[in-house]
Amino acid sequence: MEEAYKEGWIRAIGVSNFYPDRLIDLCSFVEVKPAVNQVETHVFQQQVQAHKYMEKYGVQHESWGPFAEGRKDFFTNPVLMEIGKKYDKSAAQTALRFLIQSGVVVIPKSTHKIRMIQNIDVFDFVLDEEDMAAIQKLDTKESLFFSHYDPSTVEMLTGLHR
Repeated sequence: MEEAYKEGWIRAIGVSNFYPDRLIDLCSFVEVKPAVNQVETHVFQQQVQAHKYMEKYGVQHESWGPFAEGRKDFFTNPVLMEIGKKYDKSAAQTALRFLIQSGVVVIPKSTHKIRMIQNIDVFDFVLDEEDMAAIQKLDTKESLFFSHYDPSTVEMLTGLHR
């Protein structure tokens, strides 16, 4: 990847699911640091510690699963809905705005045109400190999907399970 970057074949190198320990290791031994690190990030798994290390090493934090794939009643979460009412926004829009204000890049997935329009309509309001603090309290600091630290999960993801 570094050779392709140096030769101009690619403009950037990105990684996915590099948690702080692996990101530090990678950044310490490459010539071209990754421009972005995409990790599970949403209001229930905010990746605060990982975010600090991404900032420290100059790697942009990008969310995968910014809507938590609807788990934990994401779209009807009372905190998100209540805050959203203040700004005439949905729970999803409120959550996207929270991530953006936290310095996280979001690329929300939708196949519905109206939701795509709503997902873009998050730049005309700013959450105040009280709103940000309320959403920060939703952080469980745990994946809603799987643990990257679980050896059986890593084997499954890499296809090495026997």
